[in-house]
Amino acid sequence: MTQREPAITIVSRAVMVRPVITVVLLVVVCGAAAIADVQPTALPIVWNACLTQPAAWYGSGDAVRIADNVLLYQRRTGGWPKNIDMARVLAPVDVATIRDERELNDSTIDNGSTHTQLRYLARVFEATKQTRFRDSFGVGLAYLFEAQYPNGGWPQYYPLRTNYSRYITFNDDAMIGVMRLLREIGESRVPFGFVDEATRARARGAVQRGIGLIVKSQIRVGGKLTAWCAQHDEQTLDPRDARAYEHASISGRESVEIVRFLMSIERPAADVVAAVEGAVTYLRINQVRGLRLVEKPGPALPHGRDVVAVADPAAPPLWARFYEIGTNRPIYSGRDGIIKYNLSEIEVERRAGYSWLGPYAADLLGREYPAWKARLK
Repeated sequence: MTQREPAITIVSRAVMVRPVITVVLLVVVCGAAAIADVQPTALPIVWNACLTQPAAWYGSGDAVRIADNVLLYQRRTGGWPKNIDMARVLAPVDVATIRDERELNDSTIDNGSTHTQLRYLARVFEATKQTRFRDSFGVGLAYLFEAQYPNGGWPQYYPLRTNYSRYITFNDDAMIGVMRLLREIGESRVPFGFVDEATRARARGAVQRGIGLIVKSQIRVGGKLTAWCAQHDEQTLDPRDARAYEHASISGRESVEIVRFLMSIERPAADVVAAVEGAVTYLRINQVRGLRLVEKPGPALPHGRDVVAVADPAAPPLWARFYEIGTNRPIYSGRDGIIKYNLSEIEVERRAGYSWLGPYAADLLGREYPAWKARLK
């Protein structure tokens, strides 16, 4: 979820020397690299690229500077807020403001927050051995342990809020991002070798509870396993609404990443195999055929463009972000919350400002699932 949430009542469950290249300039923007034939210079790394740098960079002065930013942004709860470029150079006034925000209860796992910061701190500690980064990592990891529900799920925000963010959140791969991190820690993968065995064991236990939650929350319709909603009730595990245009439904996007995680389990139990098979069958049956998404530039429009679905019998399959439970019809909705069955029926701001259709499951069905099946034999 990419939009700033309104202020809400809190309810607690427990109460870089920059890289210089002498021939070409490597421009790093959002993890993508482009080469330009220019004079030697240096550009700052942006936060979205901080996990894609060469291993040697994490011991650089700029990497340490950014890691200190990460420490500064860490909340008293142990987690981090979202949608912040933590790699930017901070002025003294910025530092003072951020320190004043330390007590805010806005720690979240949404949009990659917290687990991305933990990955970054681990890489910098591994490269520098500066203990403040290890210590901050430990506090952040304890936050993730504390935020997990007893049933194995994670809410979007912790401490808990009174709105939909308290639901178990698969949306934008929030919970799966946490589980991937914890699994790597539990298996002592690089760069997490510094984590002690007791903590690794705790991470393994959290992952196992999370897997159990995933299996239990898979939606059944007519006795058949389908896939998952973007968020589930933290107590009943029923699918739940989130923002006005995010209805309780079966997700054709989030379910793909859940299946990928389950398929990555080395020796899956029978219920995990059944969960994968049920979701893959659902995604295979519910492909959206005969439509192609087309972007139409419109400088005066809210997002500078429109997105329309046009008929094209030769178009490759798409999957809907949301499928209506029971009918499996793709559903769309504007900020008024009214369900529509055609993308053209919702306002242009939501059409272009959200991912409603996409090739979400193409690689999963075409390549990854067959490889998984072959591995199980």
